[in-house]
Amino acid sequence: MSAVMATISEDKMGAVHAKPAQRDEGMRLGFRLTLPAQILVLFISAFPLLMQLYISVTDWSPLSGVGWWNAWEMWNSFANYTDLAADTRFWSALQRTAIVMLVCVPAEFLLGLALATLFADDFPGKRIFYSILLMPMMVVPAVAGYMFFMLFQSGGPVNDILSRIVGMPVTIAWLSDPNLALIAVMIADIWQWTPLMFLILLAGLVGVPDDQMKAATLLGASAWQRFTTIVLPKMKTIIIIALAIRVIENFKIFDTLYIMTGGGPGVATETISVYIYKVTTQDLIWGYVAAIALAILIVLSIVAVYAMRRMAKAGEVPA
Repeated sequence: MSAVMATISEDKMGAVHAKPAQRDEGMRLGFRLTLPAQILVLFISAFPLLMQLYISVTDWSPLSGVGWWNAWEMWNSFANYTDLAADTRFWSALQRTAIVMLVCVPAEFLLGLALATLFADDFPGKRIFYSILLMPMMVVPAVAGYMFFMLFQSGGPVNDILSRIVGMPVTIAWLSDPNLALIAVMIADIWQWTPLMFLILLAGLVGVPDDQMKAATLLGASAWQRFTTIVLPKMKTIIIIALAIRVIENFKIFDTLYIMTGGGPGVATETISVYIYKVTTQDLIWGYVAAIALAILIVLSIVAVYAMRRMAKAGEVPA
């Protein structure tokens, strides 16, 4: 009997010890089976970047009479990058993009956080207000641009409302005044994308444990103390994600802005996306455009890596 039990015990131990090997073999098999798909995805992702890098060190354009595969014949070393470093129009466009980002992202975050805090509790008509609040986010950016183009006309609703408030005619040239056009664009961006910030922050807010909030209340903590010591630390990762998304998206702002102002008056609202569009379609200097795009890609990659490192530090993603 003891011999039989010993044999069974050895078989069980052998089975236990065999599991890691079987698991590794299964992982290797899965890797081999998915390898063609992984190579395809890698190619699809890497090819545009490699092609852009290739074009960025040439003077190639669609009007050069040379196919892109022969762009090496127009090799200019790193002239596009040195030109970019000295391009005042590029740096001005980058500066305007930074202004839009530094105004819109904090405004959207604070408004979104305030709304998320309000909607975390139940109140009459919550679902109706919730649906209304999300509507701006559902509007196509081009349509939003046309809406605000009409709103900010000299004889439009915005000036009409201001006229009624101050009791005298107001004819502010929002979109043709270089000092006001960018403000109008930022108002449109805040209106459209605050709901996205609200939605992300609300998802994080409802995940804060109620028992901790109740315990803090019983200990006499004020609403502000509960918010700063419990809510914000618990939402740190969500906040990083929300801010990173909006920072990256602000670098790509185009549709709404271009329909509202076309980058004007002059270059007053020419952000980096509008500048790239104009150089691509009007100047047709595609090698230079590729250099600009790669420079912006590096900036956005730094933002993404920073966000990932912060989340890894918080233990939310693998380091």
